[in-house]
Amino acid sequence: MRLLTEMGVYAKVVDAEGFGKAAAQLGMTTSAVSKHVSRLEAGLGVKLLHRSTRAMSLTEAGRAVYVQCALLAQAGEAAEAAAACLVTIPRGTLRVSASPAYAQHHLLPCLPDLMARHPELRLDIALLDRFVDLAEEGFDVVLRLTDQPPDTLAARHLGPVRFVLCAAPDYLACHEAPLRPEDLSTHNCIRQGHPLLLSDWRFSGPEGETTVRVAGNVVVNGSEAVRQSLLAGLGCGVVPDFVVAEDLRAGNLASLLPAHRPLGNFNNLYALYLPSRQGNAKVRAFIDWLLEQRSGEAFSMEARHVIGVR
Repeated sequence: MRLLTEMGVYAKVVDAEGFGKAAAQLGMTTSAVSKHVSRLEAGLGVKLLHRSTRAMSLTEAGRAVYVQCALLAQAGEAAEAAAACLVTIPRGTLRVSASPAYAQHHLLPCLPDLMARHPELRLDIALLDRFVDLAEEGFDVVLRLTDQPPDTLAARHLGPVRFVLCAAPDYLACHEAPLRPEDLSTHNCIRQGHPLLLSDWRFSGPEGETTVRVAGNVVVNGSEAVRQSLLAGLGCGVVPDFVVAEDLRAGNLASLLPAHRPLGNFNNLYALYLPSRQGNAKVRAFIDWLLEQRSGEAFSMEARHVIGVR
């Protein structure tokens, strides 16, 4: 059994291209990972890795041994996945990645219902506004805005995401509300991401699709940062409607250009997971719950406070 563990750890070190990354994925210390590999080398009587403070490379024996260790690791993962498919009760830790804005406004407020349904489930949720590698970082499910899920991942479509152009009443008290997309060229527009890459906003309206070049003195990272800037009265901004739904209902923000729907870079929400997790009880329960939440809520809501109607 110790030899099997050592072989699995060695395969993970090679796959992760380092002891530190392998340790993080295995939930072990770097020193423990190093000891496993050293014991494997001693047991086999060969040197598997050339190690230095800056780099790591495989010896000829290391490459040959890795092929067998990788097959062993894959067989272990397949066995684990097969066993998980037979488990009907969701239990254990589920690692999820979601954007901070989606988690704050849509996911986290509903978690008590999920935990009440599945008391043996434990959640580890990472709020990240970046691309996540499920295999390398050890996530079970990633919630991602995309219109074309990667072919290497299994995907469940959670539904479309609508965007809304809005501003605070304080800003609109000092600036005439736009009546058509072209009017935004005279407004301070809060952009998300790199200012040189996100200066064109697209709208779908009665005349078809329109692209408008916008500018402004505020560039932020993340939809929640756009929301906070809007509430501060700094300008106009485009955000997913679930981020500002409560603010629009409360009158803290007003929806603009209702006849022209803003188009995001991606307009669909997916739950992505590794194909080996297909049928996993905790993954299946979480995604089914997400779909139920979306069907039961007005995700693409219609704002009560509309300004700029022609």
